[in-house]
Amino acid sequence: MRTRLLTAAVVLSGVLLATSGCSASPIAQTAAVTVTADLSSPLSSLTVLNEAKDYSGLVQAALPTSGISVPDEVPAQSLPVTVMSHDLSGDVPVTVLSTDRVVAMDISGSIAATIAGLGLIDSLVARDISTTFDEASELPVITSNAHTVNSEAILALRPDLVLTDGSIGPIDVVVQLRDAGIPVVFVDTEASVDGVAELARQTSAAFGAPAAGEALGSQLTAEIDAKIAEIAEIVPSGERLRMMFLYLRGTSGVYYLFGQESGSDVLIDALGGVDVAAEIGLEGMRPMTDEAMVAANPDLILVMTGGLESVGGVSGLLEARPAVALTEAGMNQRFVEMDDGEILSFGPRTVTVLDALARAIYAPTSGS
Repeated sequence: MRTRLLTAAVVLSGVLLATSGCSASPIAQTAAVTVTADLSSPLSSLTVLNEAKDYSGLVQAALPTSGISVPDEVPAQSLPVTVMSHDLSGDVPVTVLSTDRVVAMDISGSIAATIAGLGLIDSLVARDISTTFDEASELPVITSNAHTVNSEAILALRPDLVLTDGSIGPIDVVVQLRDAGIPVVFVDTEASVDGVAELARQTSAAFGAPAAGEALGSQLTAEIDAKIAEIAEIVPSGERLRMMFLYLRGTSGVYYLFGQESGSDVLIDALGGVDVAAEIGLEGMRPMTDEAMVAANPDLILVMTGGLESVGGVSGLLEARPAVALTEAGMNQRFVEMDDGEILSFGPRTVTVLDALARAIYAPTSGS
């Protein structure tokens, strides 16, 4: 898991630094509708599509708030604490003396969101570009050029602890922080439902508050399992919808397919779909080829809002990459978008993300 994340981070950071641009002549496209999650309203109350394929157009899946639900009380901590860091050199013990100034960084913003969910957000002194929830909005951003960091920016913050999963790099920077005497703890979890609870446990352990992590992990697992079961009840009978996650950064000419073990496969499975990138054998993050896109032939494509905007919207994407236009999703302009910092964030907001996406996919006419 650790090697895969680090390799993916290096590859993704490299392509995001590319200078090649993307230009496209707009073509006609339908206006997007917005569908918002509502945990107080059961999915069973929606008017769902009779056939999952029976819809054309772009739908935006939105969360009602970008905030994180936090406990009423800050959890008790017991410091110093020694925890295991799961980095490339193996499991190594790291002693944490203080958590007054913490930097959390990963490609999806999940670690910072988990810290907030534990009630420990006041410890954070910076954020990565994927940490987009309201309570962290005033923190300085330490990532530049998307998902890369520099040691000077972090050292200037005088952190007591750096928490990461290795998905933000380059790795040399993280090593420099450790060599400078800063406790660096690598968490090792999967982008999955089980990984949500494990991330809560490992994060809370580094804060000397293991009980809080156990409680949060159990709570989130129960909520997510219940939402997945609820989604299964509204999935139209018959053939499952064939979905794909497409990562876009038009300003850098980046078009990536996310496949097995990227997190998108878990998301698509939870939504009752078939991950067509995984179906054709793609693992991790891979540059999109025309052959792969045509072979996958998705009915629906999931994208990040910022990524879609960077290629000029649906029309710009279809103009720039005609192979996408040849798929069922392209011909029907069947795209579902969600904010970049939310769609692949496995943590406290996962249940709301699933709710919003399920509504956008299976009940798009319920939107505005």
